[in-house]
Amino acid sequence: MNAERIRQATRVDEIEGRFDGLLLGATLALAAIGVVMVGSSSLAVAEGQGVGEFHYLVRHLVHLGVGVALGIAVTRIELRDLERHGLLLLLLAFLLLMAVFLPGLGRTVNGARRWINLGPFGFQAVEAVKLMLIVWLASYLARHRDQVQRQLVGLLKPVVVVGGLVVLLMFQPDFGSAMLLVGIAGAMLFLGGVRIVHLVGLALLAVPLLATAAMVESYRLRRLTSFLDPWADPFKDGFQLTQALIAIGRGEIGGVGLGSSVQKLFYLPEAHTDFIFAVLAEETGLLGILVVMGLYALVAGRAFRIGLRAVEMGRGFAGHCAFGIGAWLALQASVSIGVNLGVLPTKGLTLPLISAGGSSVLMTCVGLGLLQRIAYEVERSARRAALHRAEPVAVAPAAESVPVLEPVPLRRAAREGRPLRVRIEPRLGEVAG
Repeated sequence: MNAERIRQATRVDEIEGRFDGLLLGATLALAAIGVVMVGSSSLAVAEGQGVGEFHYLVRHLVHLGVGVALGIAVTRIELRDLERHGLLLLLLAFLLLMAVFLPGLGRTVNGARRWINLGPFGFQAVEAVKLMLIVWLASYLARHRDQVQRQLVGLLKPVVVVGGLVVLLMFQPDFGSAMLLVGIAGAMLFLGGVRIVHLVGLALLAVPLLATAAMVESYRLRRLTSFLDPWADPFKDGFQLTQALIAIGRGEIGGVGLGSSVQKLFYLPEAHTDFIFAVLAEETGLLGILVVMGLYALVAGRAFRIGLRAVEMGRGFAGHCAFGIGAWLALQASVSIGVNLGVLPTKGLTLPLISAGGSSVLMTCVGLGLLQRIAYEVERSARRAALHRAEPVAVAPAAESVPVLEPVPLRRAAREGRPLRVRIEPRLGEVAG
C-alpha cells in the first residue's frame, strides 16, 4: 500500500500546469501593434531632434526585449515565495518613491521629479510601485479576508498605505499615477468583498481631498477647464486635445493608412507616448480603435476570469493578484484612451504595450508574466485535484496486517484513568443495554 501511495504522489507531482493561450495571443498582438505605431509616430519626432529617425523605435524594441525576458523570468517564480515577500515589496515601493528626491539619483523631466537615474536610461519609479502595491494588497486581502469583509477597521491599513503612496506621488508631482493607484486599490478591495457602504464612505471622504489637490496647482486647473472646452483656447491650453481630436476625426472608418498621419508631423505633442492612440486612430480609423479596445478587453477579461477561478479554488493570494493586474491594465488603458478621445482631462499615462516608454513597457511585461504564472499554477492545481478524484483507493491485501487504532474517545479515557464506556446504538426491534 505504501508503494502505491508513493507512486500516486509521484504522478501528482509530475503534473504541470499550462499558460493561458488567449492571454498570450492578445498580449503579443498588442505588442506588435505597439512596435508598428511607435515606428510610425516617432520617425518625424526623432529626426527633428537630430537623434536619428529610428532612435525611439530601437529604444522601444530594446525595452520590449528586456521586458519579455523579465516576464519569462517571473513565470518561473512560485507564488508562495512571492507572497512571503509582500511586505518587503511594499517597503521597497516607498523607498523607490522617496529615492527620486535624492540629489544625483533622482532626475527631473519637464518639471516633474519622477525618474531614477540609471546612467543612459531613466526608470520611472511609480511603474514598479503599481505592481508592488498589487502584490502586497493581494497578500493582505488573503490573510485578513474576514476582517476586511466584515469590519471597517480591516480597511484602515490599506487606506493608510495607499494614502502614503499618494502623498509621495503628489510631491513629484504625478496626479495621474496617484489616481491610478487609488483606482487599482479600490477595485481590489471591491473584488475582495469589502462592504459597499464602507467603500462608499471612504470614497466620500477621499473625493474632497483629491479635488482640493487637483485645484491647488494652476496647471491642473487649466487642464480641467481646457478639457471641458478645448476649442475655447485651441492654440494654448487646448492645443494637445484639439490636435488629437483632429487626428481621430481624420481617421474616419478605415483610416488614412499606416505612416500617412499628418498630425504626427509636429502638430500633435507627445505623438509617440501619451497621444499615440490619436495617431493610431488617424492611420487605422474606427476599425483600428475597435481592434485595440477589443484586445485590452480580452486581456482584462482573462485576468478577471483567472482571478475568479483562483478564488473559487481557495487560492486567495493568486486570485487577488490577478484581479489587481486586470484592474491596473484596464484602468490605465481606459484613462489613456479617454484622454485621447477628450472624455477625460489630460494625464501623463501611457497606453500599455503600445506607447513608447521604457519603464511602462518593462513593468507591463512583468505584470503579464506574473498573470501567466497565476494561470499556470491555477491550472496545475486543478489538474492535480482532478487526478486525486480519479485515482482508485488503494486497498491493502488480506494477508497484510493493518494496525487498528482505538477510537479517539477511548484513547482519551484511557489516558485520564476513567472507565471505558462504549456507547451502544439501539437498533430497530432491540432494547439498548
